[in-house]
Amino acid sequence: MLVIIRSAPDTPEGKRGVKLARAMSADIVLLQNGVYFIEGQALEDLGFAGPAYVLEDDKRLRGLTADGMNIKSISYDSLVDFMAESDKVIGMF
Repeated sequence: MLVIIRSAPDTPEGKRGVKLARAMSADIVLLQNGVYFIEGQALEDLGFAGPAYVLEDDKRLRGLTADGMNIKSISYDSLVDFMAESDKVIGMF
């Protein structure tokens, strides 16, 4: 399962998306303002320890550079592949 999160960490929608992914043991993709979840310990603070993917273009446009231990940068093409391969896709939060 894949959960797509586009809302920032300080929004109820963003937090709800991460909590849902944690509860369902899903992978997450961070895009738009959701890429701010890679800063600090935002994902860990919400108890998420699974794999997360961040859109490289959105990360770069917001001036972010670092990836966390379980965070991998992907392209838009990779996102399309992930969505096609996943049995379920939930989003956008």
